[in-house]
Amino acid sequence: MCQSQGKPLCLSVFFPCYNEEPNVERTTLAALKACRRISSDFEVLIVNDGSKDRTGELADQLAAQHAEVRAVHNNPNRGYGGALQRGFREARKQWVFYTDGDGQFDFEEIDKLLPLMREYDIVSAYRLNRQDPLIRKINAFCWGCLVNLLFGMRIRDIDCAFKIFPRKLFDKIEMRSEGALIDTEVLARARRLGYTIGQIGVHHYPREAGEQTGANLKVILRAFKELFKLYRQIKRSAPGAHPSR
Repeated sequence: MCQSQGKPLCLSVFFPCYNEEPNVERTTLAALKACRRISSDFEVLIVNDGSKDRTGELADQLAAQHAEVRAVHNNPNRGYGGALQRGFREARKQWVFYTDGDGQFDFEEIDKLLPLMREYDIVSAYRLNRQDPLIRKINAFCWGCLVNLLFGMRIRDIDCAFKIFPRKLFDKIEMRSEGALIDTEVLARARRLGYTIGQIGVHHYPREAGEQTGANLKVILRAFKELFKLYRQIKRSAPGAHPSR
């Protein structure tokens, strides 16, 4: 574990973007600023998930302007889970941090996660003062209770897009979710392999531009369909020992 051994933090940072033309440059520059402060060996990866606006064009421009930035494109759109799968698989560094491309988190708060990396294999943040409509908060609470019950976890905010993982995890698990279940799938498969998960709160800010896409009925129904399929898959899989660091 490079942190605990005093070695430099080797970090891939990525964020999925779907029609985030007003946000992609601001989010990328914020990621670069935070990464340059905490690491000398990092990359910033923009995952353009089949956007219909200028997101992909701007992502390519940012990659041309900054050596640390790469842009990859899903064509057609693969959904939130497909975008995260692409980012996890494209990451080249020892640790993988992801957040969303809408700018609702402060990259500078990545500092809060770093100390927990000495104690846990994965660090999963939870949102403080979540800036979403009440109905979305209620739905998220009920969803969290359900998945924690099914998979024997105690994750306070399972879908919070502010997490850091060891890159080697993604060589050991098969990710199948193309939708909103992706966070649950990755954490549940990791726990089944014996990975430990630390948690800490980070601030959540109102979206400044663009529109949310994760709360529509189609996305919710797809998540429930994938959930029970995942439950059956994981119950059939053998639990693993705690991974060696």
